[in-house]
Amino acid sequence: MTTMPSDTDPSIMNPLEQLTIDQLRARTSMKWTTFPADVLPLWVAEMDVPLAEPVAARLHEAIDAGDTGYPSGRAYARALQSFAADRWGWRGFEVERTAIVPDVMMGIVEALRLITSSGDAVVVCPPVYPPFYAFVTHADRKVIEAPLGPDGRLDMETLRAAFASAQHVAARTVLLLANPHNPTGTVHTRAELVAVASLARSFGVRVVSDEIHAPLVLPGAEFVPYLTIPGAEDAFALHSASKAWNLAGLKAALLVAGPNAVDDLNRLPEEVSHGPSHVGILAHTAAFEDGRPWLDALLRGLDANRSLLAGLVAEQLPGFALMWPEATYLAWLDCRTLRLHTTSPTAAVPVVSDIAGPAQLFLDQARVALSSGHAFGSGGAGFVRINYATSSAILREAVDRMAAAVHRLEAP
Repeated sequence: MTTMPSDTDPSIMNPLEQLTIDQLRARTSMKWTTFPADVLPLWVAEMDVPLAEPVAARLHEAIDAGDTGYPSGRAYARALQSFAADRWGWRGFEVERTAIVPDVMMGIVEALRLITSSGDAVVVCPPVYPPFYAFVTHADRKVIEAPLGPDGRLDMETLRAAFASAQHVAARTVLLLANPHNPTGTVHTRAELVAVASLARSFGVRVVSDEIHAPLVLPGAEFVPYLTIPGAEDAFALHSASKAWNLAGLKAALLVAGPNAVDDLNRLPEEVSHGPSHVGILAHTAAFEDGRPWLDALLRGLDANRSLLAGLVAEQLPGFALMWPEATYLAWLDCRTLRLHTTSPTAAVPVVSDIAGPAQLFLDQARVALSSGHAFGSGGAGFVRINYATSSAILREAVDRMAAAVHRLEAP
C-alpha cells in the first residue's frame, strides 16, 4: 500500500511555477525546439521544471570530480528499493533481482528477447504509449491489441480474447502493461492486477510491466507494483526516475525480475549494462534517495493543474470530455465532437510523429502542440493527449487558444 511520506516539505516552491516562458524557450531539448516559437508545446513528456536541487548537486559533484567514467555498483537499485518500500509498501524488493538498462523502452526490448523469440506475440492495451508498437515491431514481435474499456480501464474479457488469439499465431505471448497507464493516467487497482495475473497464468502469458510513471500517482489513487501481486512471480517490471524528476536526457533504468524470472534475468547479456550513462545513474539515484520532498512539491502542483485543466475544459470546451488522470502529468481529451477523426490516418503500427485530426487543428489554428490520439493505437483517433506539467499561466493560455480555434471552426 502507499504510505504517507514522512519527508514532505510544504515550504518547497511548486516546481511548475518557477520558470518563465523565456527561460523555457531557451531550452534545446525536443519539447521546446520541435515547433516554431509561437507554438505552446504541451505534447512530449518533458516537464517545465528546474532540475531538483539534490539531483543537480549530485551532478555538479560528479563533474567537479571528473567522475564521468563507466557505471558501477548497486546504488541505483538500493535507492529504488528504499523508495519503493516507503512509498508503495514494497517490502519484497530484492536488489539482486535487478539489472541496469539504458532506459525503460530498451529494457522492455531486452526483457522480450529473454522470454520470447522472433515472431512471438506481444499484447498491448490501446490507446497506449506509441513506442510500445514501434519497439515491439522493430524487435520482430507481433503486436496484438486488447483495447481498454470505454471507461479507460483494463477489460478482462478483451484481454482473454487477445490471449486466446495470440495462441493461434505465436508460440509464446507477453502482455506489455503500462502501470500506471499512458495516455489515460489510469492507475490499475490491486483487484485488476490480480485478475490480470490470474488470466495471464491460465494462458501461459508472461507480463512485462512498464512502471515509469509510478512515482507520479496523484491524490485519490494508489500505485500497486505488479511484482507484488500473487501470480506475478515470473514477470518483469521496469522502473526509472526519468518521468518523475524530468531526467529523460540522463539515461538509466532498472529491469526488475520476479523471483521465478531470475534465471531469465541472469541470461541478460553483460553488454546491456554498458548502455546507461554513469552520470545518468548518479542522477536517478539522487532522485530516489534525496529528491522526495521535491517530488511531493511537484505532485501538489500537478494535482492543482489537473483540477485547473478539468475546470478550463468544462468551461471553455464543453463539448469535449477529459478523462480524469489518476497519475502521470498527461491528460486524455476526447475531441470527437469535432468530427475530425474520421479523416485520421490509420496504420497497423501508429506513427509517433504523425499529427492528425484535432491535434492538427489545434496546431494550425491555436498554435498549441498536443500529442495526436491516433498514434496511440485503436481507440485513439479523435483524442489528444495534453501534457499539463507546465505553469498555470501556460495551461490557461493553451486552453484559451484551443477554445478560440473551436469557436472559429463552429462559427457559421
